[in-house]
Amino acid sequence: MQGEVFTLSRGSSPLLLSQPHVGLEIPASIERRLTDAAKARPDTDWHIDRLYRDIAEELGATVVTAKYSRYVIDLNRDPDGASLYPGQSVTELCPTTLFDDQKLYLDGLEPDEEEVETRRGVFWQPYHDVLAEEIERIKAQHGYVLLYDCHSIRSVLPRFFEGRLPTLNLGTGDGRSLDPALERTVEEIAAASPYSHALNGRFKGGYITRHYGDPANNVHALQMELAQDDYMLEEAPFSYLPEKAAALQPTLKQILDAMLDFGRRNIVA
Repeated sequence: MQGEVFTLSRGSSPLLLSQPHVGLEIPASIERRLTDAAKARPDTDWHIDRLYRDIAEELGATVVTAKYSRYVIDLNRDPDGASLYPGQSVTELCPTTLFDDQKLYLDGLEPDEEEVETRRGVFWQPYHDVLAEEIERIKAQHGYVLLYDCHSIRSVLPRFFEGRLPTLNLGTGDGRSLDPALERTVEEIAAASPYSHALNGRFKGGYITRHYGDPANNVHALQMELAQDDYMLEEAPFSYLPEKAAALQPTLKQILDAMLDFGRRNIVA
């Protein structure tokens, strides 16, 4: 299914993959106001759709994928603009800076409040409408939903964290977005993998994880923020690295398999 701002591939299992930052499209009316650095779209969650494609198909997952760049509007931010990490450096609902703190817009061409409101209605709302609809559909079919929010970021970004980011960054809103036993299971898999990991470290789960995760009502949400250098080239041309990706994919699949197994064994609708 094709929407104006997303693609939707419906699966048969209770697993729902959200991919809010993989989009590359930017309307011409916005792109002509961007700096050259921004036009390269360096802060994209590059190739996340490709990284998970075969896994999602094998597991019967439903996948919602954004078409538009996070520079148009950030689908993983509170629509009211509230910070997800108060007191820390963050980008806005409609970002005005790149992750390296360079300007996103040419001087004086940043969006005003009216434009932000328009973008919220045109780009943000339809993505969240379809997420909510798919959560309801899956829950009606299976009795529960396993929401997995797919992200990635450069492994070194001094603006947001010191040193190198762990490869597997698990976010559960400090344990509020999914069952504690499932959180433990997922962390155990990450800890036993060949990769470094953190649970609710610099990335605790964004708006999607925190807003939709509701374990008391059988909606369990996990954000996975991956360090990009474990599956791609982090600098332009941002190439996908198939051998690195193939090494990482079994760990990702093991986590998703464990979520499905947990649902089958433990969740009573």
